[in-house]
Amino acid sequence: MSKVKTVFVCNECGYESAKWLGKCPACNSWNSFYEQKVEKTLETGKLEKKEPNIPKALNTYKGEEAARISTGFSEVDRVLGGGLVKGSLILLGGEPGIGKSTLILQLCDKVQGEGKVLYVSGEESAEQIKLRADRLNINNENIMFLGETDIEIVNQAIIDINPKLVIIDSIQTMYSNELSAAAGSVSQVREITAQIMRICKSRAITTIIIGHVTKDGNIAGPRVLEHMVDTVLYLEGERYFSYRILRGVKNRFGSTNEIGMFEMRREGMCEILNPSDVLISEREDNPAGSCIVASMEGTRPILVELQALTTKSVFGFPKRTANGIDFNRLSLLIAVLEEKAGMMLGTQDVYLNVVGGMKINEPALDLGIMCTVASAFKNIPIGKDAVIMGEVGLTGEVRRINFIEKRVKEAEKLGFKTCIIPESNKKDLKDKYKLDIIGTKDIKDAMQKLGLR
Repeated sequence: MSKVKTVFVCNECGYESAKWLGKCPACNSWNSFYEQKVEKTLETGKLEKKEPNIPKALNTYKGEEAARISTGFSEVDRVLGGGLVKGSLILLGGEPGIGKSTLILQLCDKVQGEGKVLYVSGEESAEQIKLRADRLNINNENIMFLGETDIEIVNQAIIDINPKLVIIDSIQTMYSNELSAAAGSVSQVREITAQIMRICKSRAITTIIIGHVTKDGNIAGPRVLEHMVDTVLYLEGERYFSYRILRGVKNRFGSTNEIGMFEMRREGMCEILNPSDVLISEREDNPAGSCIVASMEGTRPILVELQALTTKSVFGFPKRTANGIDFNRLSLLIAVLEEKAGMMLGTQDVYLNVVGGMKINEPALDLGIMCTVASAFKNIPIGKDAVIMGEVGLTGEVRRINFIEKRVKEAEKLGFKTCIIPESNKKDLKDKYKLDIIGTKDIKDAMQKLGLR
């Protein structure tokens, strides 16, 4: 016997309501509710009683480090915190064509440990996957393929094979017959993820779920999906650049915001073990409007090149364009540069670019951004062997930044001669370095030491 009822579900966050609402009370989205029929089966008879779970003192439990499996990629292991954790659920998102399926197929071939790998695809056929495997020179008998979208069949295959790793490509194509909603809807994605999580965690099977992203860059589906999984990874990069960045935004078994860098080639994703060297390798001359800054991505220091261009505006309102950093941050720093350093940029269009397609939101780039814009405006080049780092406040002071020793050591390793850092950080440095470390207190002092005033 079954009972059918109608509910209204928010397409953004999955909030359910008995009636239609114009605005979602959970995520404040407008016109996001859609009608959905839910069919529940009413079973007769007594339910099987389970043993009650009695609370115990936390001190009686043993805290053990989670067992990990190496992926065969040192960059992926870095992002995951040391490798795949047995029984963990990982969500991988990225734009179409960015290289998610290519990276995952290579990972299936290289992952270590005994057991088979089950690759479930609801988007591509076995022939398409085999063509990609041939292009990547992958010939592994332990990779099992299942082209299916019915989650009940997928669950049964997981139970029968009992693999060490399961790939679901993608979660939006899977559906369950128990729900009347279409595949990819909020209720389908939430229910299917819950089923996969129950099966794989009970059997200690590592699972990687591939998800589509929306036009805003977020993983499509309810936000609760990111809360259910253990790790959330994003594969980023400009489509017309060959570099790809794997970024961890959530990790229950390691640090967040770690990145791994790859280069997309014909033979697949190739690791870049020294991103700093690659990102600044083409900086041969020393033009005005260019400088090197030190950024921290998780626990890894990376040196990147900033480029700025200023031109006289032909309109009454000057244009500001930022590629790779926050636009509002650029506007704020330009205002500080005008007020505290006396540079009249009110009639200038300002363009700023982070070379290599990197996206960085760290405040430690503030001083480098302002010096790059000033260099372009004054047409005075900054020293080629100088690295600039520091956060700038609204009053023009250069503030302390974290991980200063790691940043300085990375600059020294790559052969730079000068490092401009906040004065408060210079006092904390204990080791001796080969490069010349210059401390600065405010933006005027920094401009003077760089010869930009």
